[in-house]
This record gives sequence, structure tokens and C-alpha cells, in this order.
Amino acid sequence: MTDDDAPDAGTRPEAGAPLDSPYPTDVLVGAEWVESRLDRFDTEGTDARILEVDVNTAFYETGHVPGAVCVDWKEDLRSADSHDILGPEEMESFLGSCGITEETTVVVYGDNSNWFATHLYWQLTYYGHPDVRVMDGGREYWVEHDYPVATDPVDPPTVTYGKTLDHPASPEVRAYRDDVRDALETDTILVDVRLPEEFRGEIVKPPGIDEGAVRGGHIPGSINIFWAENVRPDGRFKPPDELRAVYESRGITPDDEITVYCRIGERSSVTWFVLSELLGYDHVRNYDGSWTEWGNMIGVPIERGE
Repeated sequence: MTDDDAPDAGTRPEAGAPLDSPYPTDVLVGAEWVESRLDRFDTEGTDARILEVDVNTAFYETGHVPGAVCVDWKEDLRSADSHDILGPEEMESFLGSCGITEETTVVVYGDNSNWFATHLYWQLTYYGHPDVRVMDGGREYWVEHDYPVATDPVDPPTVTYGKTLDHPASPEVRAYRDDVRDALETDTILVDVRLPEEFRGEIVKPPGIDEGAVRGGHIPGSINIFWAENVRPDGRFKPPDELRAVYESRGITPDDEITVYCRIGERSSVTWFVLSELLGYDHVRNYDGSWTEWGNMIGVPIERGE
């Protein structure tokens, strides 16, 4: 799949909004871009594959992008043994089970304004899949704007991924707890994307969530920039000038070393995607252990309050 056959701006009106995206389609695609390629996704070939990544897979059953493969974030994208992201062999197996080879264009979208879709995008970047893109607005935008939906599950033929993922291709996109501990003594900017109540330590996890930390608060020196400041009311990403303003108003520049975190690394994946992929900041890491790891560790410093 190439960008040369993108639909022209008159293909489908979107509630009065312009169809032209200010972002390159090799990282972010719109609903109209996906709709114009449904025949390529809904096939047994490996040219292109679209994945719906949800925590609540009941959403998928009520209707999804035609051709989309259902991905259960809890079951499919977390290593059961290590309670970590998928290891190299697990990722190869997962991709092959979705009908994806190293040459497949992969488009991801999901619920919660693409929290878990951007988390998969981040994992695939870490392992070096050449072509992965996020569908702007996620499933909510697709459904609410009356794009076509299907209810039959999609089960593509299993293939061999074809590339050995024995080491991360882009280790610089990930931060570990030791990296964060070391960063406390540097100019690295730590961005906590959680709810303000989580940041202040008033709650340890959002309502309705099981997994959390024993202590509330935030990593010392962190700046709280709620993840939702990245998106418009309809779930699509804000335009570049508005996104830059969000971070520049907090004193964050493209030259800074930045580490983002949340509770388990999924909401922070949205902010990592914005800073790294949409705005082109060069030094952005996602600390996917996040507060569930930091708030449960013995002996590490925490802060509470603003």
C-alpha cells in the first residue's frame, strides 16, 4: 500500500471538517483514508491489515471496521509469564496469527481514544515493524460518523512473520525503572499523563480499574499534562500548532529529554505518539512500567500534591 492513491479531499465530507490531515499518512491516517482501502484490509492477503485493539472486546462484537482483526489488549499484548510487553518470540507469534508479515502495512485503532492502539504502535516501533499507522479518532469516531461497520469476526490465515525480532530495533523509545531513577539527577523532563487526582496521590488508579499501586503520588519533579489534552472532543488529534502550545506552555521543547508515564503505559503511549511521531521530538521515551511499578517499589522517592 502506498500514499499515492490517497482519496482526494472531496471523497467524503466529515461533519464539516476538512479531510486534509496536517500529519503524514505514514504515521496517522483518517477514517476516510481507511474507508477508501477497505477492500485491501478485508482479504486473505498480507498487503495490509487493520487491527482493533480494545480492553473491552465487546465493542468489537457490536460493530467494527470491515476487515478489522480483534485484538484483546489484556490477552494478546501482555506477556503472561513476565507481566511485561510481549517478548520477541511472542510478538512474532502474535503478528503471524494476525496475518501480518514484515512487509504488511498495519493500521491500528481502538477504544478510549486509541490508548491501546497507540500502545501497540509503540511496541511495533520498539521492535522495528517498518509500516504501522494509527487511525485518527479510533472506533468512536468511526462509528459516530456512520462509516461502514461489520459484525462478523475476522480470522485471517496464520502466516510466518518472516523477521526475527531477537532484539529491539528502537530501544531508545522505552524507559525502564533504572532509567527513570537515573533521570531524577538530570534535566530529563518527566511527564505524568494521568488524572490530576492520580498525580496528587488522592487516588492510586482510575475508577473501575483493578490493577494499581499501593502508594499514591507521582515521580519527583514530574509535570502533570493530562493525556486528553492531546485530542479534540471528537477523539481526533489536535492540529500541530495546538499540540505544540500544550507542551511549550509547560516549558517543554523539542530539544528536551522527555520520559512519559501513566499507570501501566497505555495512556502515556498517546502522549509518546504525539511528541515523537506527530511533533517530531527526537528524545521521547515511554516508561511502560509506569506508576504501577514505581508506586509498588520499595525505597524509591515519591511526591504528593501539585
